[in-house]
Amino acid sequence: MGATPGERAADIHAAFADPTITAVFASIGGDDQITVLPLLDRELIRADPKPFFGLSDNTNLLAYLRNTGIVGYHGASVMVELGRPGAMHPQTADSLRAALFTSGPYELRPAERFNDIDRDWADPATFDSEPSMRPGSGWSWVNPDRVVEGRTWGGCLEILGWLLMADREIARDPAEYDGGVLLLETSEELPSAAEVFRTLRNMGERGLLGRFSALLMARPKTWSFEHPNGPEESARYAAEQREAVLRAMRDYAPEATIVFDVDFGHTDPQVVIPYGGTVRVDGPARRVTVRY
Repeated sequence: MGATPGERAADIHAAFADPTITAVFASIGGDDQITVLPLLDRELIRADPKPFFGLSDNTNLLAYLRNTGIVGYHGASVMVELGRPGAMHPQTADSLRAALFTSGPYELRPAERFNDIDRDWADPATFDSEPSMRPGSGWSWVNPDRVVEGRTWGGCLEILGWLLMADREIARDPAEYDGGVLLLETSEELPSAAEVFRTLRNMGERGLLGRFSALLMARPKTWSFEHPNGPEESARYAAEQREAVLRAMRDYAPEATIVFDVDFGHTDPQVVIPYGGTVRVDGPARRVTVRY
């Protein structure tokens, strides 16, 4: 904690250069990994590619790896998923196990029950039992009339906005994203519907949004310690975010297939999605399959 960007870059270099290390996991997210990116040695990392797992602020490193030619994995940070009170959620564990130890297609499935309410890590009682879960409502589909198979890009929407502002790790040629699958999720900071719309609108104005043939939109986190929303407030927040996404997609990518409430964001369970790898979105069959 409190390490400089240079020290954190050195940690990443050490992990990728060490032949005895076969995978790298982020401990947690944050809000300043963008300051580490200019200090990374792309050739050192490319010389010994290995799977990297992380999400949220680690969108920075996932995008960097994709541009380096390395497929990363969105999900499974240590403190949140591996350190979940009681045990890892079975769906998280199953997808992580598949990503680590198998290759080939892996079908995602909607979570029957989920949670997005945190407990205080400073309270030892937090770890005496697994989180309370509530019923899920399945996925929601828009334009499910086609099959899309393409490489993924995206991540945490707030972080993507910062990357766009800094002009970091965005493909020089937007055609790089043609026919791809966009992954989007929002964080525990609970960005407003207006902020979500404006970020997507600006992606559209940059010519990015319409490049993608499908969008997987993660189930939004609707609760935080700063905003402990009740059930009605949480439902309203989720509905407003969905409408903001739909509004932007109608303007800039009206033909894209969209799947809402996929479990890969800041909620529990959290499946692992290859970043820069291949995802198949089968609208007519209502199936989503990743390839590890």
